[in-house]
Amino acid sequence: MPWTGQPIRMADGKLMIENYDSVDVFIGLDVGKSEHHAVALDRSGKRLYDKALPNDEAKLRAVIQKLKVRGTVLLVVDQPETVGALPVAVAYAEGILVGYLPGLAMRRIADLHAGEAKTDARDAAIIAEAARTLPHALRPIHLEDEQVAELSMLCGFDDDIVGQMTATSNRIRGLLMQIHPALERVLGPHLDHPAVLDLLQEYPTALKAAGKARLGNRLIKLAPRMGRRLTEEIFQALAEQTVVVGGTHATRAVLPRLAEQLGTLRRQRAEIAVEVAELVAANPLEPIIRSMPGVGVRTAARFITEITGKEFATAGHLASSPAWHPSPGVPTLQSAASIPRGAATRSSNARCSCPLSPPSATPSHAGTTTTRSPKASATTKPSSLWLADAATCSTPCSATAPSTRSEHHSRLDETHRGTPPMGRHGGTTSAG
Repeated sequence: MPWTGQPIRMADGKLMIENYDSVDVFIGLDVGKSEHHAVALDRSGKRLYDKALPNDEAKLRAVIQKLKVRGTVLLVVDQPETVGALPVAVAYAEGILVGYLPGLAMRRIADLHAGEAKTDARDAAIIAEAARTLPHALRPIHLEDEQVAELSMLCGFDDDIVGQMTATSNRIRGLLMQIHPALERVLGPHLDHPAVLDLLQEYPTALKAAGKARLGNRLIKLAPRMGRRLTEEIFQALAEQTVVVGGTHATRAVLPRLAEQLGTLRRQRAEIAVEVAELVAANPLEPIIRSMPGVGVRTAARFITEITGKEFATAGHLASSPAWHPSPGVPTLQSAASIPRGAATRSSNARCSCPLSPPSATPSHAGTTTTRSPKASATTKPSSLWLADAATCSTPCSATAPSTRSEHHSRLDETHRGTPPMGRHGGTTSAG
């Protein structure tokens, strides 16, 4: 059985790797895309291995098996995911101990070593030395469940699709703005509707020539409710411009392809959403996460991927985790000179907290309070992300009801005022 990587807690509360005192060989691995660099030390600091190592399973196994002859082996990497995923998986398969040296700790430790050049060999030596002498700086690595690994990959792919959709949509709106600004004001806000994309593919620059009746009938097939109204708005916009802008002819070749590309991306995202929903439904945390108002499938998937493998001592530590609350920093929409020292941040984990933190509930700067009139509070609209995920919530909830988040947060602040800030591993109760 491979080592499970379960951490133990020292007297000062910090986590360290189990069975660390029995380790005989410490391997520091500076991971890379094509090849890694490995440095192995024994308990006395004698260098046993110092070579470049191809990112290949057979070579990794050969080195680990050679060093296992000397006793218990601990492999420490500087990046456990992406390019470092294969060495970690091979180490688990070989049944050796596995640890992780966070980047910030590594940089601080590197400042204590001679030289300033950042080379693979130097970084691997620093990792190996830290593994031998600084066990409290290491973090245990949990081998992810296969479902969680699949969910994390699908969520990453979904993020990529969203980025491509945004870029393609902006490109379409930019072309329409260039050749016909009035038409862009009508069609731009509806690019998420398949009827508009179908229209741009069929009549990219010949909407007026198609005729109001033909255009209306085509729109009604895919948009029964807004077909007639959108047709009237389109022809009203077409009447506002009589000149032909340069580049209109080339737009006939570009616009249909962009519309087709955007439609394909939307279909791909819908297919990925089905697979994500199946994985979320199979997770044991799903009933608890989906019971929260406003949490849909995508947000639940983010919750699962963010908390699995992390350590939380209590529910209060989980609630105060940076995954759900604003991350350290200052507002980025202001110049550096205009930001007051100690200003409260308005940024947060975009992958998790958007549906749970609509704009009306965003906390104000520290030390200030904002009084809003009842009329303004009653007419405040939640964000589209809030409404989108709230619509898929598994429990009855009102996404447009007046927010009581401020009062709720005050009670949480009073309850967990003494709760220390948490990092990646900060407790004993495992969420995974």
